[in-house]
Amino acid sequence: MKISTKGRYGLRIMIDLAVTDPENYVSIKSIATRQQISEKYLEQIISSLNKAGLVKSIRGAQGGYKLTRAPSDYTVGQILRVIEGSLAPVDCLSDDVNKCPRCEDCVSLYVWEKIFAAVNEVVDTITLQELIDHS
Repeated sequence: MKISTKGRYGLRIMIDLAVTDPENYVSIKSIATRQQISEKYLEQIISSLNKAGLVKSIRGAQGGYKLTRAPSDYTVGQILRVIEGSLAPVDCLSDDVNKCPRCEDCVSLYVWEKIFAAVNEVVDTITLQELIDHS
């Protein structure tokens, strides 16, 4: 499993919003400048975060984006799954039910399940607040 640029940038955007005054909306331009991400690319990523309800937006001169909840209420896993989809290391683990016709006899499935469980354990226990406190 490899986290794409979109996933990495999505996490950076959420951290940026988390360290900003929660009462104010933050413009895409200011996030793009601080994070050194093109505004167009940032818009694509933040659109996904907005649709998932992780951020909210307002239009206009004072418009922008802000978190919908406290930083401690977001996990890295939630954010990455919105941007990346499944974090499974192999396709057969991407769905709730393994539909692979070989899964009953697949010796290597044990390895992929262990890797997937370890990744989920890490990303689902680290919050945005933890990342902020760690910096």
